[in-house]
Amino acid sequence: MEDAYAVEMLHITKKFPGIIANDDVTLRLKKGEIHALLGENGAGKSTLMSVLFGLYQPEEGIIKKDGVEVKIKDPNDANALGIGMVHQHFKLVECFSVLDNIILGAEPLKKGFLDKATAKDKILDLSKRYGLEVEPDAIVEDITVGMQQRAEILKMLYRDNEILIFDEPTAVLTPQEIKELMMIMRNLKAEGKSILFISHKLNEIMEVADRCTVLRRGKYVGTVETKDTSMEELSAMMVGRDVNFHVEKKPAHIGDAVLKVSNLTVASKRHKNDAVKNVSFEVHAGEIVCIAGIDGNGQSELVYGLTGLEPIKSGKIEFLNEDVTKRSIRHKTEKGMAHIPEDRHKYGLVLDYTLADNFILQTYYQNTYSTKFGGFMKRDAIIKNAEKIIEKYDVRSSQGPNTIVRSMSGGNQQKAIIGREIDREPELLIAVQPTRGLDIGAIEYIHSQLVKQRDEGKAVLLISLELEEVLDVSDRILVMYEGEIVGELDPHTVSEEELGLYMAGAKRNEVKA
Repeated sequence: MEDAYAVEMLHITKKFPGIIANDDVTLRLKKGEIHALLGENGAGKSTLMSVLFGLYQPEEGIIKKDGVEVKIKDPNDANALGIGMVHQHFKLVECFSVLDNIILGAEPLKKGFLDKATAKDKILDLSKRYGLEVEPDAIVEDITVGMQQRAEILKMLYRDNEILIFDEPTAVLTPQEIKELMMIMRNLKAEGKSILFISHKLNEIMEVADRCTVLRRGKYVGTVETKDTSMEELSAMMVGRDVNFHVEKKPAHIGDAVLKVSNLTVASKRHKNDAVKNVSFEVHAGEIVCIAGIDGNGQSELVYGLTGLEPIKSGKIEFLNEDVTKRSIRHKTEKGMAHIPEDRHKYGLVLDYTLADNFILQTYYQNTYSTKFGGFMKRDAIIKNAEKIIEKYDVRSSQGPNTIVRSMSGGNQQKAIIGREIDREPELLIAVQPTRGLDIGAIEYIHSQLVKQRDEGKAVLLISLELEEVLDVSDRILVMYEGEIVGELDPHTVSEEELGLYMAGAKRNEVKA
């Protein structure tokens, strides 16, 4: 069947307790095309792709491959049909090496023994060919989020799949890595691969996709040719209203220093060199300071040191005129430090707890939520708090406060963390990639919340890999390169090109402590 679609998903319905994730959705992927799947957080995009990959079984509908109906009971069936998937939430074994993760389930044998040497050669060849730099022998729990993403992509390429599903693949990549991935996707298309590409980033969809299918609240909205549409039209299809693409903010009214960091050094878990080297800076009330840099240049370790997730090697941290260098995480939290972490699963949430219980992870012991004697939880107060945050921050879930967080979409998990942290009215908000994995409507809202915090006289330390976000949201930019701050820049006067040169280490200037 020469003219058959590579994949057809016809009238797919998938239900979970309290919610219809996919409601009679039809999607057709042409051979050799890049087809984008667009929708708000919780619109059902990842669920639909999980049905195609065999992770879920639909209640209704059929799947055709090359015009022939197929049954995909599990990911092994999908792989046998040449369907591969890069998941939004990594499917990696943290205590295994990158190499072991990539070959897991497809281990090459030589005379009955595991042939890692051949596998390593193939991985390094793919890595070089597609510009996906990884360290095959590194342990996954010790590598950056960006490298974990690259390992996921290599895992799919290693299996020579024909139909490639990319679920938010650029969410954790740097601007340069995103450009490289766009090129990789075009090369894969040129080789005859068919690609399904989930993204919230409209500019990426316009740049690389041939067609785009839009879902809203589990229902099919429409499919358009990207050459015949615009970002404004796509965003309106996605959220059902016009969206403002630029952050509106008044000039900053800067107050006293809330955070003072002096000569901070943090060791690296990955190598002998220090990840953060003698870094000094201040964040004042009423300003948003952004730490910009290519992933893996010490930003993560800097935040771990500031928040207490990792011990610091030397230096001093002052928060609201108190030396908190050696104080506990709870002390910093109670004093008014909030943290939106880079890895929401590892540091932000307890996935098998309810949404209500995740909202009180830092405050469960307080009189508001537990009795003074006996330690009994005040469930009514906990549920009421959850309902308030859910409504205020538009956290969508199937069973409200009683939803198990693991069952929620990644974007709604992120909104839950942001709601919890901001709702505590902190004096300092440390936000690490807060809009990662969020749709354009949610990004607009989160940016407005960061600006609102700043306008209320709070201090905001933003760590972002998105050049657009860095330039749009921040009042002051500090650039990190190889563990050092190499530039202090004004977002109103610096260009994307100049910022990129600082991030690549090609420029540096004097930085005020």
